[in-house]
Parts: sequence; structure tokens; C-alpha cells
Amino acid sequence: MVAKQNTNTQRYLLILGFLVLLGATVYLLRSVILPFAVGIVAAYFLNPLTQWLIKRCKMSHSLAAIIVLAVFLLILLPLLVFLGSIAVVQIGAFMAHFPQYISTFGHKLVDLLENVKAHLPVLASVDFKELWQDNWAESLKPALKLLRKLVSNGFAFINILSLLLISPVVAFYMLRDWTVFTDGIFDLVPKKHQKTFREGAATVSRIISGYLRGQMTVCVALGCFYSLGLWLVGLDLGVLVGFLAGIISFIPYVGSITGFLIAMVLAVTQCGTLAFILEVVAVFVIGQFLEGNVLTPKLVGENLGLHPVWVMFALLAGGALMGLLGMIIAVPMAAIIGVALKYAVKHYKKSQIYLEA
Repeated sequence: MVAKQNTNTQRYLLILGFLVLLGATVYLLRSVILPFAVGIVAAYFLNPLTQWLIKRCKMSHSLAAIIVLAVFLLILLPLLVFLGSIAVVQIGAFMAHFPQYISTFGHKLVDLLENVKAHLPVLASVDFKELWQDNWAESLKPALKLLRKLVSNGFAFINILSLLLISPVVAFYMLRDWTVFTDGIFDLVPKKHQKTFREGAATVSRIISGYLRGQMTVCVALGCFYSLGLWLVGLDLGVLVGFLAGIISFIPYVGSITGFLIAMVLAVTQCGTLAFILEVVAVFVIGQFLEGNVLTPKLVGENLGLHPVWVMFALLAGGALMGLLGMIIAVPMAAIIGVALKYAVKHYKKSQIYLEA
């Protein structure tokens, strides 16, 4: 009995040590792992189609991987070029009118505060107009400094270049050798626990694939809706803001709130009439209704085992620790931890510690 407990303790310590070592390695190499992570994620999404070609069409692994990856890139690259060209035009227009936007928004904000001051005697001594004129330029300096740093940072360009060159190569090799990698991982698990491990891996895969594929579709649909809606109401930069709001929607509620706040600032700056502001508000209200009642229930589902609060925490924690790489691996890690906790609770309730309590 004691020998068995010692063996279990050694096994748990070995697993814990491996996980700590793996986490430390990923954290230390986070600046170079991004293109590999993107390639692995792309391969994960494309693997079902690759396996279908291998089994149904009797193709070799290499040929199936080449065909699937080529079709994927032929669809993705023109889309990125199209969206990138729109983004460049919209960002150029924004930068050209940025001082005017700030000035207009400042004057309208001052007028609003002056109206509020008229009803609050405690603010009578505050000169909001002078306060804005003295401080608005200083408040923009940190943002402009950050923008210049990002533009001049050559490492960002290297990251983009590595994504374009390395990620497709990684995706090809992962697609070609997917079964080799997965079988190798399963083979490392002790024979006694392989069935449980495979069941847990299948559950994790179902959660990850269901959530990510569904959430990506929701993000694209919301981005298209917000972009079209804001463009139809005539909001400057509406296409860019709408697309940004849709893409960030993979973090629950954050995308729509961010897009709404930016759109409201632009709406007040651009026109400021109540009718125009209500039109912008209506776009986001309809978008939220569609997301909550149609898109998310139909495309993502509610029984995947990933609570929105847990997903939000995982994404924000991953982003804080490792930036974009952390956000990419956040949902898979959240799914793995969730499944592991379920198995731990299941075994705990069968243990003597729980039964004797």
C-alpha cells in the first residue's frame, strides 16, 4: 500500500515538474514561439479536411496537406489583402483628420461639462475650457510616443515576416505528420491510463474545436454586420471600427463595448446630432441581440463547458503574461484545465478522503 502511494506521488511530481518546465520554456521563448503556435493552430483547424482526403481519396499525407494548405492560403491571402487595403485607407483618413477629431471632441466635451456645471454649484470655480486647452496636448504625448515606438520597432516587422514565412511551413509539417505526433504523445502515457487520457483528450478537442470554430464564425459575422451597419449610417471609419469590434469579440463583451465606445466618440465628433448618435447606438444594439440570441447559441452552443467568465479570464491572463501568444493558447489551456478539474473532482468524490468525511 505504501509502495503504491509512493509510486502515485512520484508520478504526480513527474507530471507537475514536466508542466512547470513546459510552462517556463514557453514563457521564456514567447517572443519566437508565435509563428509556430499560429502554424499549429492552423493545422489543428485544417486537419479534419486533410484526414478526409487521406481516407476518402486515398491520397498520401504530403499531397493532402499540400492541397488543403494551398486552398486555405488561396482563400486567406486575397481576403487579407482586401481587408488590409481598406484598413490602410481608413487609418490614413483617421490620421489625417486626427487633430480635427480631437479638437471637435474637446469642444463638445467642454460644452457638455459647462452645461453640467450650471446645475452643480460645486463646479462653479472650474474653468473646463482653460483646463482642456492647457492639458489636451500633454495627454496625447504618451499615446503618440507609443505609436512612434510601434512604427519604428523593427522586431514587429520581423514577427510579421516570420508569421508569413514560418507559419505555413509549420502548418504543412503538422498536417502531414499529425497522426505521428498525436500517437507519439499517447504512447508516452502509461498503459494503465491511456484510455482515460484518450477520453480526456477527445473531450478537450471537442470543446476547443467547437468553441474556436464557432467563435471565429461569430467574430467574422459580427465584424461584417458592424462594418456594414456603421458604413450605412455614414460613420467615418465605420468599416474599420466595425471590423475591429467584430474581431475583438472573441473576448466576451469586450469587442462590442470597445467598438461601441470608439463609435460613440466618432459619432459625437463627426456630427453630434441626437438622430445620428441613435443610429450608431441602434447598430450595436441589433448586433448584440443577434450575437446573444442567434449567432452564439447556434454557432458556438451553450454546453461546451467553457463559461464566458472563465474564457474572459483566460484570454486576459494569457494576454497579460505572453501577449498575442498567450491569447492564442488561452482557450486550449482553459479547456484542458477545465477537463482536468472535472476528472480530479470525479476521482476525489470516489476517494476515502471524501467518502469518510
